[in-house]
Amino acid sequence: MLVSLTVGKVDAGVTVLLTPDKRLIEFPSILLPPDISSGSIVDITVSRNHSAESAAEAAFRRLQDSIYASFGSASPSPPVLRCRNATQTSVVLEWDPISLATADLLSLSLYRNGNKAGNIPRPLAMHSTKISGLAVDTEYKFHLVLRTTAGTYKSEEVTVRTHKMTDLSGITITTGILPAATKEALVSAVDRIGAKIVDGVRIDTTHFVTTEGRGVQWEKAVENNIPVVRPEWVEACERNGRILGVSKFYLDAARPGPEEMGGARPTANVPVTPAPPLRTVPVPVVPNEPPKSEEPPAGPGAADAPPVEPPAGPTAAEAPSVESEKESDDDQQEVEQEKVRAGDQEEQKVRADEREKENLAVRPKQPTPESEDDEEEEDEEEEEEQKGDKLDVGGKSPGDGASMQDVPL
Repeated sequence: MLVSLTVGKVDAGVTVLLTPDKRLIEFPSILLPPDISSGSIVDITVSRNHSAESAAEAAFRRLQDSIYASFGSASPSPPVLRCRNATQTSVVLEWDPISLATADLLSLSLYRNGNKAGNIPRPLAMHSTKISGLAVDTEYKFHLVLRTTAGTYKSEEVTVRTHKMTDLSGITITTGILPAATKEALVSAVDRIGAKIVDGVRIDTTHFVTTEGRGVQWEKAVENNIPVVRPEWVEACERNGRILGVSKFYLDAARPGPEEMGGARPTANVPVTPAPPLRTVPVPVVPNEPPKSEEPPAGPGAADAPPVEPPAGPTAAEAPSVESEKESDDDQQEVEQEKVRAGDQEEQKVRADEREKENLAVRPKQPTPESEDDEEEEDEEEEEEQKGDKLDVGGKSPGDGASMQDVPL
């Protein structure tokens, strides 16, 4: 098809062409002859290129097929969740690596009993998690929810029941530095209680058993807050038939006693041999001899003083013999000794009162001023009477030939 057009304006990039019916068409200047100018007439032939069109269509279809093969045939897969280990208070869950196909990951969340427990950090690198703080012998349901740019995918629910205190199958032990005999005994004990021993510290390791606090595995256990205990802990769990606390079995803790190790304990059905009776030794009691009475001082009136009688008290024949056991005998003897002391004090007081009375009776009467005056008068009268008597004796009274003799009163 041939079309004639008139050049209207020539510019560096675009030339304005006019059709016969005066329509304007902008045409690239690089496609026109270089010597044209305004007013020039150019003929343009237009035709369809079928071969080029078929080739372009084929190339486009190949591109569509490759895009579909790369991005449209695969889609993200739902996560596959399972239980790796369970104990009395914790559960270890694991899942297969996440398949995202060509989608981008948005988040991976863990749900417990229908409620969101939290997001999994670094879900493309982590394939397990541990949930602690659970109740003993309780059933829980877990599932994962994967969110991607291609959609949301949910895993199947996993039902897990935590163990009872008597179920020791959930114990997973990693051993450290142990003597050969101790390690052999530990392996036997672990087999008997149904637990397991693994190589290296893992996420499901519940206890690290060693006798020395050193080594790479010990450092890793401490870093992951795994209890580091002595082999005696496994023996104690086996003897008690249940899981025990680890606070008394740490490396730096004091050695537990037989009760804590689950040793033999006396029960109601076991007869207890009574202790032999205590020997009783008779203890002789020395009778309290009465003190010797003191002789009253000699002097006038001593013969008239009443004799001092010894206080009444128990004789040696009347003293009872006491027999008792060790503790009761000592107490009774102390009480009796107190009584004897009290009696002795009373007797001494009575004797002191009697001696004071005797001293008062024997002691001469102290002279008073009035008695001294009377004695002087009596002495003067006696002297006068003696003078008169002398006169009478010299003259001899006629009626009485006997002489008078003064008798002191």
